[in-house]
Amino acid sequence: MARENGEKVVATNRKARHDYSIEDTLEAGIVLTGTEVKSLRQGRASLVDAYATIDGGEAWLEAVHIPEYNEGTWTNHPPRRKRKLLLHKDQIVKLAHRVSAGGYTLVPLRLYFLDGRAKVEIAVAKGKREYDKRQTLRKKQDDREAARAIATRRKLGD
Repeated sequence: MARENGEKVVATNRKARHDYSIEDTLEAGIVLTGTEVKSLRQGRASLVDAYATIDGGEAWLEAVHIPEYNEGTWTNHPPRRKRKLLLHKDQIVKLAHRVSAGGYTLVPLRLYFLDGRAKVEIAVAKGKREYDKRQTLRKKQDDREAARAIATRRKLGD
């Protein structure tokens, strides 16, 4: 069987960019069972309520929903189990310090395959207040209107 090359995105957490201001991101591997990998290769996963924690010097990914593999038997995995993240010790220590400082949380942004290996992009994020969310949406809408006005102005100028 040929080895996979490139990146194949399985799931993204689009709501995370709305609910949190992203400070820093990093890539981590995930410890998965066979049926989880097969289910992910079918493009089935959800990061909606997912988060990461540091517990006992190890990083864990929690509340990620990877549905059971259709052709699996009694060896199928539970859909929302805790999954260990593969990070270097110094990366885990840095993340633990940032989170324990207060106000920060670890949020998965996307789940993907990179050259055949399952990876997750973790973000150190700070929660946005309601008015911050409205302000971000307003700015995005204003930028869109400005781009639209420039485009129509260019069309009329030609």
